[in-house]
Amino acid sequence: MSDTSNNWFGISMVLIGVIVGYGIALSSGGSTAPVQAPTAAAVPTPTPPAAPTPPAAPEAKDVVKVDKKRDHIYGDKNAKISVIEYSDYQCPFCVRHHPTMKQLVDEGDDINWVYRHFPLSFHRDAAKIAEGSECAAELGGKDAFWDFTDLVFEKGAELANIGSYAAEMGIDEGKFNDCVDSGKYTEYVKEQMAGGSAGGVSGTPGNIVINNKTGKTRLVSGAQPLSAFVDAVEAVR
Repeated sequence: MSDTSNNWFGISMVLIGVIVGYGIALSSGGSTAPVQAPTAAAVPTPTPPAAPTPPAAPEAKDVVKVDKKRDHIYGDKNAKISVIEYSDYQCPFCVRHHPTMKQLVDEGDDINWVYRHFPLSFHRDAAKIAEGSECAAELGGKDAFWDFTDLVFEKGAELANIGSYAAEMGIDEGKFNDCVDSGKYTEYVKEQMAGGSAGGVSGTPGNIVINNKTGKTRLVSGAQPLSAFVDAVEAVR
């Protein structure tokens, strides 16, 4: 074999090797390893800040003490702790607050609830309905006051309807209307409102929690949840 033939033979073998190698690389997916996308670093979840602790209820000012004979008291008259609510019959927050006070007394220990009047000036008929509640108590007894109050909050604080509420309770409607029209309780309602203002009440429901033995007090403004009253009660025990 000539030198020329040998050269061509060698070149051919090289080419064949290149072609075979390239084919093997293609069939195996190539010799280069697939590049993996970088993994994102884990971001820690921030811890939410703790809810702020609500401020403790302040002390009330000059509180008119509970009068067992004159005040309307729900629960044991001789209870150590009283929650004095200054309320407005046409206040929607007072409507919502009403069952909270019942629950507090019914489930609590040595607590009663005293209802006093605080009719706001922008509630047109609130003062007259308050007078009606006193007429109900006069004509039907102490329990009639609470029955009348329950009906007002349940059925609506419309002045035109309070006579029918009295009749529903078994009170003579004519006598009831005469009592309301006479204005005999107008000054009494005003006195209760003045007493609430002196104690620090500025809106309804305004609540003064008082230890009837030590005189310690707390002022709880508005229709607060039951827990707020439990805390205030424990603060004055």
